[in-house]
Amino acid sequence: MNNKQHTLANSFELQGKGLHTGLDINIKFSPAACNYGIRIRRVDLPDKPTLSALAEFVSKTDRGTVLSNEKMKVSTIEHAMAALYALGVDNCLIEVDAPEFPIMDGSARSFVEKIQEVGLEEQSQVREEYIVTKKIEVSDPKSGTKLTLLPDDRFCANVLISFDSVILSNQYASLECLDDFAEEISTARTFVFVREIKELLERDLIKGGDLDNAIVIYDQKLPQEQMDKLANSVGVKDISADQLGYINNKPLQYNNEPARHKLLDLLGDLALIGCRLRGRVIATCPGHSINTKLAKLIRKDIRQNQERAPIYDPNRPALMTVQDINKLLPHRFPMLMVDKVMEIGSNDIIAVKNFSINEPFFQGHFPGDPVVPGVLLVEGAAQAAGIMVMSQLKKTSCGYSTYFVKIDNTKFRHKVVPGDTVVFRVSFIEPVRRSMASMRGVGFVGDKLVFETEFLAQIIKNNRDSNDE
Repeated sequence: MNNKQHTLANSFELQGKGLHTGLDINIKFSPAACNYGIRIRRVDLPDKPTLSALAEFVSKTDRGTVLSNEKMKVSTIEHAMAALYALGVDNCLIEVDAPEFPIMDGSARSFVEKIQEVGLEEQSQVREEYIVTKKIEVSDPKSGTKLTLLPDDRFCANVLISFDSVILSNQYASLECLDDFAEEISTARTFVFVREIKELLERDLIKGGDLDNAIVIYDQKLPQEQMDKLANSVGVKDISADQLGYINNKPLQYNNEPARHKLLDLLGDLALIGCRLRGRVIATCPGHSINTKLAKLIRKDIRQNQERAPIYDPNRPALMTVQDINKLLPHRFPMLMVDKVMEIGSNDIIAVKNFSINEPFFQGHFPGDPVVPGVLLVEGAAQAAGIMVMSQLKKTSCGYSTYFVKIDNTKFRHKVVPGDTVVFRVSFIEPVRRSMASMRGVGFVGDKLVFETEFLAQIIKNNRDSNDE
């Protein structure tokens, strides 16, 4: 819960060639404010338009991920996005003077090294996280690609690739911890088959491709004349058409470097969900099309369900019991609306209330159809907020209380009835100032959002004896 957002500690710049355009490209990465996200600015265009790096802006996935809107287009973003995500950069402005990012050496190495060089700066707001709670799967039966997303306690990925090739058939790569990305995955280079080069050139692609920024795989023999023609088109000479294998200026770094690069691309594309991802991805023959299809599906779920139920282990002992809560709040039966606190941080709290049929208000609300009054749900959120504030201010023995000053944007989405357990999550909208706390509270029964509210509360010293029951 204390996982804060981060931005770059300083700006950095890189220069390189565009893989598809062949242009000399300058790109700059700069720090950005909390909740800014990753945004890309085309400084070579009039008015310097800016686009958020989110999956809903993916317009093409042909040999790279392309983002666009009505004002701009930018491609080959996946290597930089993977580096930013893996190294923990949540907020960053990227300025580029071309319609694509520079390919560098075909990997994420240069981006990673620069991020490590300038370092990160912790910010005040907590990171958003998409927590996978059930199996999610996307597939394309025609191509045989499939991505399966499963619950896990962190982000991790397993990738299997398969090609009809005597040189590159089946390979596997995995990433069990993002901390290993820089050393194990970031340096893996993109790859292309010789048999694909002619078609790509005819489609006006890979103008900047060479043996320094891609692994070239020669797995089907060509006449020497045809090989010479293809080699000359990408600025390479003296390649024998008789020897199958890898054609590169730099040898393979790993036996499974192509599979590692597919994992790198997968991470860069999934970074387009716009927040951290907690879950395991099992990818069979992934590519930019299927990767961004999953990212779009997650983005749709995030938009439709802005609030997600807190994840906590009900078997774990409570962080605060009723006895602990009584030391912080003046409320007592029948107005104590929090039974236990499961997690508490500097910016938010997760608390629980079990509603039994024995609650006195059920007698009149309503006879024959008992329903928890909505005002008591809001009260429960406020009490959870009071616990968080008091624990931070170290105001114990019920010496202080929080009082409503304003309640806004309250919505009751589902009934809460006897037997339901409501899980409250309350977070600061703004830091406490002059004894005033601006909060947002939500309540869930299972994974169903039952209410949401925003409120302003004032912290006031009690006039009565704090030991008075």
